[in-house]
Amino acid sequence: MPPSLAPSVVLDATAADRASAGRALAGRALPQGDWTAAGFADRAAWRRLQRELQAVGDASTWDLAGMGRLDYVGAQILWRHWGGKWPAHYEISDAQREILARVAQYSQCEKPAATGWRPLQQIDRLGVLVLSGCSHLKELVELIGQLLLDFARMLRRPQRAPWRDISGHLYSMGATALPITALVGFLIGVVLAYLMALQLRQFGAESFIVNILGISLIRELGPMLAAILVAGRSGSAITAQIGVMRVNEELDAMQVMGISHGFRLVLPRALALALAMPLIAVWTTLAALAGGMLAADLTMGITPAYFAQALPAAVNAANLWLAMGKSMVFGVLIALIGCHWGLRVEPNTQSLGQGTTASVVSAITMVIIVDALFAILFKDVGI
Repeated sequence: MPPSLAPSVVLDATAADRASAGRALAGRALPQGDWTAAGFADRAAWRRLQRELQAVGDASTWDLAGMGRLDYVGAQILWRHWGGKWPAHYEISDAQREILARVAQYSQCEKPAATGWRPLQQIDRLGVLVLSGCSHLKELVELIGQLLLDFARMLRRPQRAPWRDISGHLYSMGATALPITALVGFLIGVVLAYLMALQLRQFGAESFIVNILGISLIRELGPMLAAILVAGRSGSAITAQIGVMRVNEELDAMQVMGISHGFRLVLPRALALALAMPLIAVWTTLAALAGGMLAADLTMGITPAYFAQALPAAVNAANLWLAMGKSMVFGVLIALIGCHWGLRVEPNTQSLGQGTTASVVSAITMVIIVDALFAILFKDVGI
């Protein structure tokens, strides 16, 4: 581009004389040329302008009368050099003032990074997190109350219940989850049996592997493993389904038509998972026991016949009922958390992704917390 049109900035002679005399550099800056996106495309011109701006520094007066054209790119560069505020003295035209005012309105200059530890800021951030958690807990309690009301409504008029939705969710969240839960459960049983065999062989207590595997898999690991897999698989799907309905404005359409979100969306999913989770937990436990039985036979010579015969005597039936009971609670909580985050999704794809991630993390965390509570409350059951 012609040199006369290249963006530049110079100091007037008076400012240069004062700078050479050792005084503070507070002269008159004179931008020249076209401060446009096309003018900054030339790399040599851009580097020269950067050196000139550095030489000008914090000039007290800026005279833009000699400037050619000015667009928003040039105004942004000039505004950032000013530090996000108007200089002490400036001479600009009305058109330049309008562009710079618009840039000043929508620009945020970079603030220096905060150094050191600020207790008040950390306390404030903690308070925001606590209030956000309380808000989520409040909405979850409201969702549980609405679920109970919808369930009572279904019992009063079972002919109007969403049975087709319930059966569809039973298949999609229950039957289709059997292969992956069986595979993971089988491998977990193999790993546990191999690890226990190394320790029990040292004490000649190989037969106790039936007791250890039975109690750990039936009472704790089977239901827990099934719940975590379902939370990652079905919990995220619930949030994504309802979130897409929010993005497509289907939830607003349901509200306009007078269709209850709780009765048509939350209740079928909660009931489906409440029915499917105990069965999935038993299925996962059986697969894990099969893996442990195979590994015990290969490593310690404990036959499957002895394993099956000793298992009922080693594990009380109360452990199985306890596992199925808490699996039902897991299923309801996973469905409620998935629906909670799905209903909170904003009508944009970014919020949909964040809600799905938060749903999986919250569901898995809730499963672990509830399992710990069950372990404490029912510590004397089946032991």
